[in-house]
Amino acid sequence: MKDVTISEVEPFIKTDPPVRLVLRRAKDRETVVDVKGIEIGGREIVVMAGPCAVESEEQLLSIARAVKASGARILRGGAFKPRTSPYSFQGLKEEGLKLLDLARTETGLAVVTEVMDARHLDVVCAHTDILQVGSRNMQNFTLLEEVGKCRKPVLLKRGMSATLDEYLQAAEYLMKGGNDQVILCERGIRTFETSTRNTLDLNAVPMLKRHTHLPVIVDPSHGTGHWWMVPRLASAAIAVGADGLLVEVHCHPESALSDGQQSLTPPDFDRMMKTIRAVAAAVGRQ
Repeated sequence: MKDVTISEVEPFIKTDPPVRLVLRRAKDRETVVDVKGIEIGGREIVVMAGPCAVESEEQLLSIARAVKASGARILRGGAFKPRTSPYSFQGLKEEGLKLLDLARTETGLAVVTEVMDARHLDVVCAHTDILQVGSRNMQNFTLLEEVGKCRKPVLLKRGMSATLDEYLQAAEYLMKGGNDQVILCERGIRTFETSTRNTLDLNAVPMLKRHTHLPVIVDPSHGTGHWWMVPRLASAAIAVGADGLLVEVHCHPESALSDGQQSLTPPDFDRMMKTIRAVAAAVGRQ
């Protein structure tokens, strides 16, 4: 009888139809996404931080300065905001993009912001260093095809009810279009549990790292919905192999126009950064 190895029987991500470009066997080395000299997927744990939504020049610049001082490498902030309620704050749109550009110029931080519509692609590309495709648009195939034609790094968030198979198929749309600078982001999935905003699926990190060559980061802010949980889940994400974090920070969370309940204050963010440096060192990262 033929001996069966563990690798022949262990679980794996089954994709149907099979993906071709995102899986590890398609490439002989890890993908490292270079964003203005910042390498995502290398030895460094890259932290992206900032407000959920750009609200004003003063708000954005004060947060940008604070997160940079604590060690964040990339500024996050939403100019176009997809909201469940049509009456919620929808973002400053093009004015928000201009403010992100201003913050980038003043602080030197790279910028990541969401593109929601293919019609906005040119203007968003002009003001950002990483295009974010949010969870609600993970299977917006028209948008994925257009973003795939861009030669700008893309942060693809997992859909709130998406399997890893479906997630990788979405990434395949981007890579099939010619864009190989794709960063995967686990941001929590919808389950029966209601005590947290989502259930942060940290299982996804080692599973994705095992089966794809793409870098994987974690968003513990959306993954939990509670600011006080974010530091511990951030540490856990690094421990299981994440290449980076996406964290929401606001100087006045109680008056934030979007997601204040899950935003760290700058002092809390600074304390978290000190903690995760120790975790990163313990797992051989920096």
